Amino acid sequence: MNDLRSFTPALCELMGITAPELANQNSYLDLKNKNGVIKKALIYCPDAFGTHAFKKYPELHQEMSKHSTHEVDLLSVFPPVTPVCFASLFTGGAPQEHGIIKYAKPILKCDTLFDALLRAGKKVAIVAVKNSSIDLLFKERELDYFSMDYDPLVTAKTFELLEKNEHDVIVVYHQEYDDLLHDTGLFSELAMKALEHHTDSWKMLLRQAEKSWQKDYVVCFTPDHGGHVDLKNGMGDHGENSPEDMELKHFFYFG
Repeated sequence: MNDLRSFTPALCELMGITAPELANQNSYLDLKNKNGVIKKALIYCPDAFGTHAFKKYPELHQEMSKHSTHEVDLLSVFPPVTPVCFASLFTGGAPQEHGIIKYAKPILKCDTLFDALLRAGKKVAIVAVKNSSIDLLFKERELDYFSMDYDPLVTAKTFELLEKNEHDVIVVYHQEYDDLLHDTGLFSELAMKALEHHTDSWKMLLRQAEKSWQKDYVVCFTPDHGGHVDLKNGMGDHGENSPEDMELKHFFYFG
């Protein structure tokens, strides 16, 4: 099964650009039925939204499938913790290659998807919760960075950017479910609401991208890892080499 490293070569193939140096995996998308090159991309990253959530709440899977054109089963990378995972997602490299092998948030100095996009003349924005992994790992590049207080403001800023239509690629990061699985339990009422918020955000962002971009675009749903119940305290956690932590689904909508 493919893992997170396959996303960057997939997007680069879609956009017709050369992948970054560490991206030596194959694209995980079947593009036989795609004609032409995608000009715009929105990449939605809901933290910790793993296959474990779809197994528990199949109605969420049905909702995502209804609002997607492609679905991919894949694995996270080990250890399945946020900075390690998103570093692999956006470099195409294994943890030992990009250098983040545990929970840490250094600025990545290696070649990334964002460097590849810039070399291709693309204008890129990252809209993320302040001090999150995605907010910090990819700094010091000629991107537009928007560090927001929490998910609703991330969404509002993304809508603003889509309406202005000045960027070719927008990365959007939400963290409510990851926060709540740790604080209230993997499938608490609050955590369940957070999962619903993420699927609702997917649909809203998709509709706005469709309105602003109209054609030749892709909206991507690319979570980083899943979660399991910590038997010691009953709360949610992740970081183990288990199906609950490692199994993922990525979704795509082509317009």
